[in-house]
Amino acid sequence: MADEPLVLGIETSCDETGVGIVRGTTLLADAIASSVDEHARFGGVVPEVASRAHLEAMVPTIDRALKEAGVSAKDLDGISVTAGPGLAGALLVGVSAAKAYAYALGKPLYGVNHLASHICVDQLEHGALPEPTMALLVSGGHSSLLLSTDITADVRPMGATIDDAAGEAFDKIARVLNLGFPGGPVIDRYAREGDPEAIAFPRGLTGPRDPAYDFSFSGLKTAVARWIEAKRAAGEEVPVRDVAASFQEAVVDVLTRKAVRACKDEGVDHLMIGGGVAANSRLRALAQERCEAAGIRLRVPRPKLCTDNGAMVAALGAEMVARGRAASDWDLSADSSLPVTDPHVPGQAHAHAHDHVHEISKENLYS
Repeated sequence: MADEPLVLGIETSCDETGVGIVRGTTLLADAIASSVDEHARFGGVVPEVASRAHLEAMVPTIDRALKEAGVSAKDLDGISVTAGPGLAGALLVGVSAAKAYAYALGKPLYGVNHLASHICVDQLEHGALPEPTMALLVSGGHSSLLLSTDITADVRPMGATIDDAAGEAFDKIARVLNLGFPGGPVIDRYAREGDPEAIAFPRGLTGPRDPAYDFSFSGLKTAVARWIEAKRAAGEEVPVRDVAASFQEAVVDVLTRKAVRACKDEGVDHLMIGGGVAANSRLRALAQERCEAAGIRLRVPRPKLCTDNGAMVAALGAEMVARGRAASDWDLSADSSLPVTDPHVPGQAHAHAHDHVHEISKENLYS
């Protein structure tokens, strides 16, 4: 094995079939097949549709990633896969594929955590993660503050959403405004031409007695929806751009305020932001402004690495190999509620669990 491990990562936690290949902290390939268009008419992700799309896209996407990276599957040092959290059926497709490839190739298998992967992907952009690192993960399914002292073994939850995730709120408000799905990019686009101070929407869980690091966006979502309904009921035109800007400001204000507070309270001078909502331009700008004022270094991957992708799974897998973490067993299962405190799912038989691979399979596949 080379000093820098060559790892292929598979991500199927939601509606993106992602396959990434990294060598150490260098990204070689990031192939994605999205089924977002198939879900658009439903206004949200349909689990069964996502699972079937993963089945169809898996082999072609893996082949595309190998070709893009210019490597052979037999040269891989390991295969990593998102074992959870996520949609159960979607996760099963990825885990089953990873087990099949790892078994046939005689490579170690690493089941890793989706949230920890979102943190680790920043290594592909800005180099090794400082230890400790505070991470703010914001997406359609998660809004979490996490403290990582070792991305392969120690990730501690500081706070999380108690209801809607930030990305979920973006989708719902976009639907109320008839802007389509997904809501994040279109709200961001309209907000750039609106006034973020036009409407005073509420900031959830920011009172003196509220949990310091938890989030709540359900009340905000309801307040915005009712404001829009009142305008329509009065026969008035809804100022879509101002609504988008004011709603977005309410979300990113709370996210950045709590993240910076957590850094100060814990004495951490680095903040990493990941997840799909990290692609939001206003979140990036306000986080930069507040981090600079607090003497905190902000790390945010480029937008393509913020959304779900195989590169982040490969990055965490490569870190597992580099640090000698135990591989997963062949009975690795998908866990839709895998806690972030489990960055990966180690096997009981440790790193030599793959030694019993049938030699005939190794000769027949990717020889």
